Amino acid sequence: MKRRDLLRHSVATGMGVALSSATTSPADAQPETVATEDIVVADFEGTDWSGWTVQGDAFGPGPVRGYARLASMDIAAFHGDGVASSESGGDGPTGTITSLEFTLRRRYLAYGIGGGDYEYVTCLNLLVDGEVVRSATGRTSDTLVPGSWDVAEFAGRRARIQLVDTATGDWGHVNADHVVQTDHPDVLPANTQPRYGETWRPRAHFTARQWAMNRLGPGQRQEGWLNDLNGLVFYDGEYHLFAQRWNKCWIHAVSRDLVHWTELRPAFFEESLGTGVQSGSVVVDYGNTSGLSPDPATPPMVAFWSRNDNRSQCLSYSLDHGRTWRHHPGNPVLSMPERDPKVFWYRPGGHWVMMLYGGGQYHILTSPDLLHWTDTGNPVPDSYECPDFFELPVDAGPATKWVLVRGNGFYSVGTFDGVRFTEETAQLPADLGPHFYATQTWNNTETGDGRRVQAAWMRGGSYPAMPFNQQVTFPCELKLSALRLTRRPVAEISMLHAGTTTWSGAVRPGTPLTLARDGGAFHLLLTLDVPAGATLTVSLFGVPVTATAQTIDGGTGPLPLTEPLRSLEIIVDRTSIEIFANDGTFSFSRCFLPNAGGITLAAAGRAVNVHPAVVHPLRSLWEK
Repeated sequence: MKRRDLLRHSVATGMGVALSSATTSPADAQPETVATEDIVVADFEGTDWSGWTVQGDAFGPGPVRGYARLASMDIAAFHGDGVASSESGGDGPTGTITSLEFTLRRRYLAYGIGGGDYEYVTCLNLLVDGEVVRSATGRTSDTLVPGSWDVAEFAGRRARIQLVDTATGDWGHVNADHVVQTDHPDVLPANTQPRYGETWRPRAHFTARQWAMNRLGPGQRQEGWLNDLNGLVFYDGEYHLFAQRWNKCWIHAVSRDLVHWTELRPAFFEESLGTGVQSGSVVVDYGNTSGLSPDPATPPMVAFWSRNDNRSQCLSYSLDHGRTWRHHPGNPVLSMPERDPKVFWYRPGGHWVMMLYGGGQYHILTSPDLLHWTDTGNPVPDSYECPDFFELPVDAGPATKWVLVRGNGFYSVGTFDGVRFTEETAQLPADLGPHFYATQTWNNTETGDGRRVQAAWMRGGSYPAMPFNQQVTFPCELKLSALRLTRRPVAEISMLHAGTTTWSGAVRPGTPLTLARDGGAFHLLLTLDVPAGATLTVSLFGVPVTATAQTIDGGTGPLPLTEPLRSLEIIVDRTSIEIFANDGTFSFSRCFLPNAGGITLAAAGRAVNVHPAVVHPLRSLWEK
């Protein structure tokens, strides 16, 4: 049997093909107990793609072969004499090649890869049951970089490898070589920690996962990254959370209690590489005014978003409670600068309203059907990005006011008649912390318990060597008290409580009190009497939060309170701190990295009475 035919046979049957030299185990690999030969899946030494399924023309008639040819393409660090490459015809052609099925018989699948760093666009995929379960890209270099996937969870399953190139611009190609099943890869997967249990993964704050990629420190547009909150909506007992993967796709998660989340695969991606799906909103079109549902009994969920041209306002829709989405074939439904459409139903007028950011102001548009929009000509000046707009009762009474929240978290209160917003207050901060941005509230909650619940992107946190990046603030219920917003964690936080410790007494200068010794996440509730001249410092794993009767300093300097301090509520997680004072009239959100252990109280100047301090350790939101 010729070598090429032997390799094809190994792909189809899983039969082992011994390498010419022994594979060296990494220093941190498990000790070898049973000698196992590597199984070559593909080394691309053939002259054509016989046995492969070929679509498009990106990969040419066969592997690129010969040192001189490979060197002329700047391809380096390859094995043997051939490489699978979609660059031989330049970056313009597109297509895929897919191998025969093989059986996964080793713990790892190792490979070498180069080319563009476009996830799912220029990539090497592993398919199991037709689903992409592992994927890798180049690093914007034609030098093949070794990598591996841990495939132990698929042991004994049938699989295929696939090379994909659907990019046409700069670095729109992929190179791959030497795909091998092995128990001893030269390079272990980048992340070996259990999902949702990584060192700096928050326990009580939502973060994004990687689905098929395996890289540490993901950046914008890469799996594991999260930024602006999008389209928060309540529908049929489910809270839907959408968020940006920096205009690449909409991340999607669902919950029935606002604290335990199940992350679903992204709702939808940009239409093509670079076109973008920026921030927006989601509504439930109960009246099927859009006609997007063939069955009026199944109302469409409709998502509004902007392309990267900052002019095309588009929509996507779902007919199965957000599990699958389609881009509207008539996109864009509106051409108008710039982005971040916030859409809602205005019941008194019987029409839809869109708040659209553009030119430093919010434009107010109306529509009867979500597809045709008219500018009212009543813009709201001094506004920036990601609008949120909703109605709230004042002091829990029958009277209501409208609240307009800007992307930076500043809000104003006033009246709205369906076409014009009249401000009655100055712009005020909903949160005083440095990491509070692109806030949104869940809409359609009038079909549930009616609460207005808010979350925001905690922009700017640091998560060293983690497979995720950025987090979401804990959901907070909003209320209006004397035309001022209050924010407090939703009551469902109690579902994460893993115990309770209570202490009452006086914290005296020179005698600190330890409330907790280990790390993790905690929910603290302190009822306080802070006399004039006294200072209370709550040290949270080395980070001080300092309070007087009139101020709180969460790390950015003393901030004034509107009334004397009487209570503190703090959520401290592995990499974030959220502070609420006096029933939510003060709110402060920040990210941090611990530099010490424990939670302590220390007084200075005079004793501070605590009656009581209640400490709840928090279990992970991923624990059902």
